[in-house]
Amino acid sequence: MDGESPQRLRIELLGPVRAWRGTTPLDLGPVRRQAVLAAMVLRAGSAISHEDLLDGVWGAAPPGSGHRVLPSYVYALRKALDPRDTGYEDSVIRSSQGRYGMAMDRIRVDVAEMAGRLRDARRAKDSGDLAGAMAGFTDALALYRGEPLAGLPGPLAQAERRRLADRRRALESERLECLVLSGRAGEALDGLATLSAAEPYDEAVLALHMRALYASERQAEALNAYQGMRERLRDELGVSPGDALGQVYEAVLRRDDELLLGPEAARLAALSPGGPAAAPVPPRPRRPVNELPGVTGVLIGRERERALLAAPFPSGSVGVATVDGIAGIGKTALVVRAAQELRAHHPDGCLFVDLRAHSPGRQKLSPQRVLRRLLRSIGAADSEVPADLDELTTVWRAVTESLRLLLVLDDAVGSAQIRPLLPAGPGSTVIVASRQRLAGLDADRRITLEPLETGEARTLLGQLVGEERTAGEETAARELARLCGGLPLALRIAGTRLQTRPVWTLAHLVDRMADDDHRLGELRAGDRSLEAAFRLSYDQLAPAQQRAFRILGLTPTSEFDALTPAAMLGRPAHDAGEILEGLVDTSLIQQPRPGRYRLHDLVRVHARRLAEASPAEAGAARTAVLRLYVDAGRTASDWGSGGFPTGPPGTGAFADWAEASAWLNAADAELADVVGHAAGLGEADHACWIAEALTDHFIRRGRYHEGRTALETALPHADRAGDRRMVPALRNCMGIIDIYRGDAEQARAAFAEALRLSRHGGDRHEEARALSGIGTAELNAGRPGQAIVPLSAGVDLARRLEDDWIAAMALCVLGTVHRMQGRTQDALRCFAESAVHAEANGRPTMISRVLSCAAEVHLDLGEFTEAKELLTRAAQLVQRAGDIPLTAITLSMLGTAELGAGNLEAALALHHDALSRLQSLSPLNEPHQTRMEMAIRSRLGRAYSAAGRVREAGQQFRTVLAFPGADAYPAERALAVAGLKDCETS
Repeated sequence: MDGESPQRLRIELLGPVRAWRGTTPLDLGPVRRQAVLAAMVLRAGSAISHEDLLDGVWGAAPPGSGHRVLPSYVYALRKALDPRDTGYEDSVIRSSQGRYGMAMDRIRVDVAEMAGRLRDARRAKDSGDLAGAMAGFTDALALYRGEPLAGLPGPLAQAERRRLADRRRALESERLECLVLSGRAGEALDGLATLSAAEPYDEAVLALHMRALYASERQAEALNAYQGMRERLRDELGVSPGDALGQVYEAVLRRDDELLLGPEAARLAALSPGGPAAAPVPPRPRRPVNELPGVTGVLIGRERERALLAAPFPSGSVGVATVDGIAGIGKTALVVRAAQELRAHHPDGCLFVDLRAHSPGRQKLSPQRVLRRLLRSIGAADSEVPADLDELTTVWRAVTESLRLLLVLDDAVGSAQIRPLLPAGPGSTVIVASRQRLAGLDADRRITLEPLETGEARTLLGQLVGEERTAGEETAARELARLCGGLPLALRIAGTRLQTRPVWTLAHLVDRMADDDHRLGELRAGDRSLEAAFRLSYDQLAPAQQRAFRILGLTPTSEFDALTPAAMLGRPAHDAGEILEGLVDTSLIQQPRPGRYRLHDLVRVHARRLAEASPAEAGAARTAVLRLYVDAGRTASDWGSGGFPTGPPGTGAFADWAEASAWLNAADAELADVVGHAAGLGEADHACWIAEALTDHFIRRGRYHEGRTALETALPHADRAGDRRMVPALRNCMGIIDIYRGDAEQARAAFAEALRLSRHGGDRHEEARALSGIGTAELNAGRPGQAIVPLSAGVDLARRLEDDWIAAMALCVLGTVHRMQGRTQDALRCFAESAVHAEANGRPTMISRVLSCAAEVHLDLGEFTEAKELLTRAAQLVQRAGDIPLTAITLSMLGTAELGAGNLEAALALHHDALSRLQSLSPLNEPHQTRMEMAIRSRLGRAYSAAGRVREAGQQFRTVLAFPGADAYPAERALAVAGLKDCETS
């Protein structure tokens, strides 16, 4: 930074903070004032607020008079930095509306200078100018004068000090890499040793250090350095080295000069007599060896995977394929069959090693033992085989460099076990079978085996016990295939039991396996046991994974996300997700789609049996997950927090109703089963709470049958529940669903029973709900006159209880009664008060419903502008809530308002959108679908008529009249008849 003009301001931050004007040093005052200056300079030309400066310089203990102290610091800095007699407007420090900034175009800062030199150096490096890059990195490093921002207080200075120090290490690392790439690795070793000692967990620095050691003919030291890092990470952080470091390790093993040293350095190393030396090569075997096991049995349903494995790999490299999957899935059978097909492509030998990761009673094989065995297999004498792993690896690579081998490694435990065993000869192939997903191994092809489909499993069963026998019991054969979960090992054990017990029928074995508690016990034959295979996988898990696996057997649904085990384990969802991903890698759990997990049926049985061996742990986990479903249903419910006056407190797992609703949507068709799960455990209260909490969710999704199933499951347990509110509450829920199902009389009966029970038990909350429900049922049954008294009573009681949802709902229905009877102003008053309660409750469905009802009155009055405003907001709210039927109706009503306002295209688009949404529902679930579609199509026909598109209008009206059972909806049918008549006279 020499050669400055006499007036140019310079500021240095890469050491103690200093400033000059030209060659004159400036007094910046105490360190706190210097910290204020550094904060403004590092903002790089943008302004920083008063509050951010205080937080950045003083942190959690700002001065009591910060609003006065900071301006005094800025004033003193202006005096120090600006030339004499500089006006406020021309100051190098700019201020406006409580924000400060620096005129960076008038300042030269060493941090910016360093960044510029770094960019230039990297450009030179990318272009191949290593000498220019090295000079650039050296120049950038020269700007550091010690610790950046030395001595400055405050969190901002601390963070920037750390960032600038990291930048310095990166500069030094890149400079040293230029030395390695330039063939001067020996000069880089001291610097890399210093960097590695300062940052013992920095894998990038270690990778460069390994490359330098390799270039300096110290291959064994490079490999030992990797092993040291691997052990540190495992013992101190519980993780494994990343893929990038693993690639460098494998490159050192393979002596890949180009990857490690770059093309030019590799060329120079090859020409240099002092380049990396080759290990002594034992003689090539006289005749090829074949250690592959023989093929036994049939391979069913693995044609695609077998073809993928048996396809030749590119000839210029070593091909690596991995096969993973759950115990008993048939990995060994597949890889042996594929290996037999690959024999012809590997003239120098086919080797097979069982690594015994899950072999009971047999010691696992270390890489040293495997390498000694492999070397002997291809002709190396015992006297020529060293003992050290690094030396063994070097010899193995050298021996296999000119060979085309096929190596099958079965039952591997992890990537670290495999890497030293990889041969070096181009054209060689390695196939690895493991229960683990070997993410740390560079593989060209990865295959995860899934259970056989039912048809394939049935075919395998027929091969085992005879087609005639299985064809005679086709239903039992398919059920037995299902109970075996598509696992070839389970099917083979079941087949063995039927082979050795010819008097047994398939149906008899199915009966013995029907009970989950006995199923795994039946899948045992001789020394083969499916449960023992699962147990070996479980025994190799870390303690945290073992606990998670056990409790996963207790989940109430077959699929789950991370939140479910998080609740059961009492851990954050992120931690639970990490554990789940680890279990996926062990093949003990499956991942059908991102973020969703499941256990194979038989693995689930095993996990539950393990969990039940610890009753206290199992009980706590079961209670936690059931509470999670209660909380999700209540948080997502339109009833709001006041709608559930009894029951357990919330779990805090969901931020809002939308998050809870999305979580329930993901569970999909299994929600009703959760109620049955709780009931089966004898958890009467939880069964009732969950059924009640899910009622609104089922209604909004148009899944009334599932909602009714959940309530029917819980109702027999209500009398045994400790929460006595459940006795009338579940009847009220049943009545609500019956209203939506279109059975007003059955709904009225349910509400009447709930009213009787609530009054007998003194439960005013359920009494208010029951009264409102009776009024709603009377209206839906076509008796609006009989609805007013119970609705009014329900409104009065809800007001006294301050239950906003019941009040909003009852007032909305009461307003509808007034509208039907021509009392427009009474209707609008009810809707206005209902809206107040709905807004207080804060749930979108009720708010949108009230707005839609009020809009209907304005449509009756021809007030289309007012109706549009209400319906536009209602449509936005109800779409957020995911209520499909209500969304369709609201959009169609908005289309009617647009038509009335003369916006024909908008009206047509809205009616079509409404129709599309309604048709996404199943007619089996939505009993009102026919009536709603008739109404929407009639409105669409009216819009077509108004647009002059008479043919399309007539088509809509004819479709309405052609609906089966259209006569059951006289109002909608009359609209279509009148519309069609208008079309025919146009």
